[in-house]
Amino acid sequence: MKWLFNLFKKREKVVEDPMKYLIVGLGNMGPDYDDTRHNVGFAVVDHIAEEAGVEFKDDTLGDLATIKHKGRTLILLKPSTYMNRSGKAVRHWLQKERVQRENLLIVVDELQLPFGKLRLKGKGSDGGHNGLKDINQMLGGNNYARLRVGIGNDFPKGRQVDYVLGKWNNEEADGLSKVLKNASAVVKSFASIGLKFTMEQFNKK
Repeated sequence: MKWLFNLFKKREKVVEDPMKYLIVGLGNMGPDYDDTRHNVGFAVVDHIAEEAGVEFKDDTLGDLATIKHKGRTLILLKPSTYMNRSGKAVRHWLQKERVQRENLLIVVDELQLPFGKLRLKGKGSDGGHNGLKDINQMLGGNNYARLRVGIGNDFPKGRQVDYVLGKWNNEEADGLSKVLKNASAVVKSFASIGLKFTMEQFNKK
């Protein structure tokens, strides 16, 4: 009878919690990547945690912090797998925390948007971004929300990698706090009023 019990357990459907949200900031761990354009996803979730007065703690495949917002639980994740392997951490915490796919939001840098411009989408291609590419592969699709944070593309031909992995210049650094504040507002709106209304409200700006 034990085998029958185990078989039944395997067939049990995982009950997801509709009040939980997984907010993933993409970036690379380590001091060499601090304050770089590619790590703006980390910077956004750091800002949200700081606003709430909570700290990140090292956990499986990443650093985690949890905040409450209007009755929702927001699990903030900074994968420690490096950008190109972000999908493993995302899949692990989606399953472990029983978060619905529609309650997943990835915060990512975007070369095709001017510095500070924000765009929220419900799905889409990876756009050549290796972090999104790996998440698509690990989740088996691209039907999850992503907040693209513009970092601009003011770099000479052939210097894209240097630009993306480069530090913010003085002008960008001066404006970054406003960008992070705006991105934080988008994340919280996504968790409270949903994707559609948040897109209508913020994508016009």
